[in-house]
Amino acid sequence: MKKTIMLALAVVASASFCTVDAKKKKKVAEEPVVAPVELKSSSDSVSYAAGMSITNGLMAYLKQQHGIDSAQMNIFIKAFEEVIKAGEAPEAKARVAGVEIASQVRGRMLPGISGEFTDTPDSIEADLFYRGFTDALKQDTTVFKQTTAETYFRQKQEADKKAKEEKLYGPNRRAGEEFLKENAKKDSVITTASGLQYKVLVKGEGKVPQLSDKVQVNYEGRLVDGTVFDASAKHGDKPAEFQPNQVIAGWKEALTMMPVGSKWQLYIPYQLAYGERATGNIKPFSMLIFDVELVGIVGDKANEPAKAEVTKTKGTKKAKKGKK
Repeated sequence: MKKTIMLALAVVASASFCTVDAKKKKKVAEEPVVAPVELKSSSDSVSYAAGMSITNGLMAYLKQQHGIDSAQMNIFIKAFEEVIKAGEAPEAKARVAGVEIASQVRGRMLPGISGEFTDTPDSIEADLFYRGFTDALKQDTTVFKQTTAETYFRQKQEADKKAKEEKLYGPNRRAGEEFLKENAKKDSVITTASGLQYKVLVKGEGKVPQLSDKVQVNYEGRLVDGTVFDASAKHGDKPAEFQPNQVIAGWKEALTMMPVGSKWQLYIPYQLAYGERATGNIKPFSMLIFDVELVGIVGDKANEPAKAEVTKTKGTKKAKKGKK
């Protein structure tokens, strides 16, 4: 009886080892045999070296851009070799293009569009986004025609953008509008046809700049809550220089009405400032307040009396010397 049991165990053990050995042999057989590299000429050597050289930085790129490390390298190499061997076959090109486009859609397009709808009444569902993408390529119009889908998406995109802006920046816009409404009631404040408001602090008697003139200006800019966001004094001890056609619409209008020597306080609606976009610490839809002093116009002789007199004196001395 004992001998029978021992014999049975030996048979089972032998069968197990045979199975394991067979699996090992099968696994080894499945791995392709890579022929050793033979470099028989200078061209062979430079070709091989070139192939190795262009991989410099590839591992870091794959890890950073695609999340691929050495554990997945065999899969990457296999896919690379399959594409190379397929050559110019249309099927291979289609497969490669599908992988590339899928990577772009998943990695850039979907996150970008999803971001647009963050904090809006709608959101982007990835599975339906991909389904809409492939149905369009299949020309499946069961739900939408292509043109209908584009129109619907554009309308929702615009409506949700406005809803998002109102949610985030509505209070800021309303604060500016309320300020301008009350400010316009003051006798010292002048309101132009564009909606620009200004108050003359110092009346200048000099020349009024043209759009193409380069002006010299001291200024300080504030938000409706009094926060100073910029000033010429922050950029040095000299006035700022620029042309009126290079600045926001509110400044452009004011500078082409101010005589040199003037100092005005400007109240600029967001439409004449930076509009719906953020700039530095200026939020979208921000009404701006500026104290602006027009110091001079670059190249205008009327602003340089001292220099003109020095030139005249030098000319007189030269004339006398010539007479002698």
